[in-house]
Amino acid sequence: MPLPLIHEVPLVSAVCAVLIGLAVLLRRQRTQADWAFWFGMLVLGAESLCLYETIRADPDPLLMRTWQVWHVAVTALIPGPWLFFSVTYARGDAQACVRRWRNALFAAVVIPVALVAATFHSLIGSRPAGNASEWLFPLGWSGTILNFLLLAAAVLVLVNLEKTLRASIGTIRWRIKFMLVSVGLIFVVRIFAVSQTLLFRGADVSLENLNAGVIIVAAIFALRSFLRTREISLDVYPSRSVLQNSITIMIAGAYLVAASIFANVFSRIHRGNVFATQALLFLAAIAALIVLLQSDRLRVRLARFVSRHFQRPIYDYRTVWRRFTEGTANQADQTELCRSIVKLVANVFECLSVAIWVVDDRRENLVLAASTFLSPARARELALSREEAALVSEYFLAHREPVSLELDKDPVTEVLRRIHPSEFPKSKNRLCLPMIARGELVGLLILGDRVGRAPFAVQDVDMIKCIGDDATASLQNAQLSQRLLQAKEMEAFQTMAAFFVHDLKNAASTLGLMLKNLPIHFEDPQFRQDALRGVGKSVDHINHVIGRLSSLRNELKLRPAEVDLNELVTESVSELGSTDQLTLAKEFGPVPRLRLDREQIAKVVTNLVLNAKEASPAKSEVHLRTHAEGPWAILTVRDEGCGMSRDFLERSLFRPFQTTKKNGLGIGMFQSKMIVEVHGGRITVSSSPGAGTTFQVFLPLRNHG
Repeated sequence: MPLPLIHEVPLVSAVCAVLIGLAVLLRRQRTQADWAFWFGMLVLGAESLCLYETIRADPDPLLMRTWQVWHVAVTALIPGPWLFFSVTYARGDAQACVRRWRNALFAAVVIPVALVAATFHSLIGSRPAGNASEWLFPLGWSGTILNFLLLAAAVLVLVNLEKTLRASIGTIRWRIKFMLVSVGLIFVVRIFAVSQTLLFRGADVSLENLNAGVIIVAAIFALRSFLRTREISLDVYPSRSVLQNSITIMIAGAYLVAASIFANVFSRIHRGNVFATQALLFLAAIAALIVLLQSDRLRVRLARFVSRHFQRPIYDYRTVWRRFTEGTANQADQTELCRSIVKLVANVFECLSVAIWVVDDRRENLVLAASTFLSPARARELALSREEAALVSEYFLAHREPVSLELDKDPVTEVLRRIHPSEFPKSKNRLCLPMIARGELVGLLILGDRVGRAPFAVQDVDMIKCIGDDATASLQNAQLSQRLLQAKEMEAFQTMAAFFVHDLKNAASTLGLMLKNLPIHFEDPQFRQDALRGVGKSVDHINHVIGRLSSLRNELKLRPAEVDLNELVTESVSELGSTDQLTLAKEFGPVPRLRLDREQIAKVVTNLVLNAKEASPAKSEVHLRTHAEGPWAILTVRDEGCGMSRDFLERSLFRPFQTTKKNGLGIGMFQSKMIVEVHGGRITVSSSPGAGTTFQVFLPLRNHG
């Protein structure tokens, strides 16, 4: 006996699919998942209409085959929208999921459609003479390939739905469970139907009628989901792992293996389509078992039955701490850590509503860090005022024990009830745990809406306090790590920015010297020519510095070339211009050509000479000397200035932002030391108060840079 065939089922199915799809489009805020659900339901409705026309065409075999070809062709549109729906529905990181699945989504849309477009008339083969069943249409080679693609797509859809269900917790799971069951039921039955089609190498209208019938049941589940929530987009963040630990893969594989074995057995024992009926009953039993196992209330009652009658502790402490450690050990980001904590707490205590509110950076208010039921927009609506936050903080610093939001009647509990509204009016078992570390309030962990409206017993409160203490320590460590990272980033940014400011300051000093000498030597044509050249070089240098601002994060990179050190020093000093207040005494010895970055070493020379000038009294000399000694070329800059103390030389000279100058930045020597060391050299200094300072720059004669 074939499966019972009810002619009106496909028509009712098409109407239900269209109506439930339109119901989604009536939402005020439509998401990507909404559009995918609507288009997917539209395709399923079109498929059911083609099936309805196939049944109506009986007993005309030619017309029946035509409509059956169209029926198979329409199924090619199923994988794309439903796979897209499965990777975006209720996902907080929907865009990232789409990017990760973009290749599979492209293939799910293009390959089936291209296959149908290229081989439309080969989807259904010719019925052989003496066919025993008028409702069985043999598949063509392209129809067989299309069914394999449909089978793979159905498994992937169920894998993604399973990931979403397993990642959801608390109220979010309560909201989306029926939608997942709705879509999952469609593809569970489709796996059964497609596997039968491939096993018996023919499209059975009775099985296709079953596909249409399940849409009616799925529409009821979807309607139930709509009544629970009007938002289809919720914040669920599944693991990126696709196939690892997937129950869907195991069940689908076990079913297909069992189906192939049963098909061979029943084909030898019975005639007709008895196997299809029995396999369907077997599949229905598995589906019913899965639905029962997903019932939160059933799991809680079973756990309490075991605890009551077998004297088992409520909590397996080793398992709880292992899960907590695994879930929080590697979470350095505060948001991710809080998400892991609320997920763990919701699962351990069977709470649908769990939230963590943390003290903000200014320590003026509480902000939502993670929740199983509150969206960011809703959290902003419920946010406390500064006065209310201060009241909460003062209360919990004086009373560090967990507070029942229903039993305690303090003014602070009214505030807490507002920021943690109960999803179920009859459920009055909300508990608030203060997270306190080192005498300061770090945050609040609030639990509510326990499955079955169970109260929090003494063992529950003790376990919550233990988890809360560990969570507080983890949260504080994450906050300290985040602050340290921000401080390091700011320090690095300030250091790099100071390099550029220092370069600009040197250029400004060069221009300043020229302006001082301009009234004195303006009539000298040679001076004007040197001044114009110096101004041009300074402007080019400023533009070059500005252009490098886009590469603040890059390391110092050298552009070495063959350079005459004496010529480089002469050019760098000449750009500073001459002054009556300072005399430069030059003593250049023979030095082989070096491989240096001319621009970077010029910065070092300019910085040393400017420092010597600023430290020297009027009418004094700055001595410049170059010579070669052993493997080194040595540049010496000596002044007769005020000198530096030994403590400053040892502790501060080469550190950034340390300076003895009134308007200095304290970056010049730090930058110079870095440039010289990158060239493979070193810089030394000798100085004492009142006796001047001598800098020596050692550059390797055979530079490794």
